[in-house]
Amino acid sequence: MSKDPSGDKSAKDTHYATLRRAHRDQKRERGEIPTPAEDRRRQKAAAAGAKGEWQAPPLAPDQVQLYGIHTVKAALGNPERKIVSLSATLNALVRLDIKDTESLPFPVEIVSPQMLDKILGPDAIHQGVMLETKPLPVRRLSALKDSPLILVLDQVTDPHNVGAVLRSAVAFDAGAVITTMRHSPTESGVMAKSASGAMELIPYIQITNLAEALEELHGLGFQSIGLDSEGPAPLEKTFVGDRVALVLGAEGKGLRQKTRDTVSALARLDMPGAIKSLNVSNAAAIALYAARAHLKR
Repeated sequence: MSKDPSGDKSAKDTHYATLRRAHRDQKRERGEIPTPAEDRRRQKAAAAGAKGEWQAPPLAPDQVQLYGIHTVKAALGNPERKIVSLSATLNALVRLDIKDTESLPFPVEIVSPQMLDKILGPDAIHQGVMLETKPLPVRRLSALKDSPLILVLDQVTDPHNVGAVLRSAVAFDAGAVITTMRHSPTESGVMAKSASGAMELIPYIQITNLAEALEELHGLGFQSIGLDSEGPAPLEKTFVGDRVALVLGAEGKGLRQKTRDTVSALARLDMPGAIKSLNVSNAAAIALYAARAHLKR
């Protein structure tokens, strides 16, 4: 019998290549190395004669496409996820630790990275995997249970920012992220990728009227604190009680006037440096840290 010319070296090379990619992806997620501004997939698409801007294939209202190793792995481990199908490269299956695709309760298609590029677009860093699912069940304020700390977003529209906020909320063990149905992103692959798995670990509650929701939170014993650069006192000196709802507005316009009038208090993050404002996800992380320090007392 002739020996496979690739021999054992092929498997070893694949293993080390997988480890290198995983290490590089982790460094990018931590911000230690930049994500390439001009993705090579975009250049390939242009070279193939793609005309105009890439257009996303239409999705049904009950269809969500998740991508990225951490995002998909978290979704696969979430019992509330209703999974339709998985599309992945062989390398991605290795990184997901999936050895037997036939034993899974949903269909699995082996694809090339280029096939996923056509579906997700040249800017999606899909890492060779896409999961088609149904959206997570709609959550209500009753999902808060006994959590002493939650985040409320006042019309933060960027799914990248909301995803990063979800990640910080999970890191500091917040009970939920609450936002409005209008002028806020719905569940999507972009938001899930930015959350890096956090979307599966915390209720994302969308409500119709933020002022009414804040009043309901007050009835549940929460002190709602709106972050405002002109707040009358530093955040760390504003906390009272043992249940806190941090309220953050969109970058630029901040909290709406109705929200400012409804929260229990307004507070600021004191910053001694030359820059006096932060990305909303960074501000959320700092506020969550301060809230946790208060709740531990």
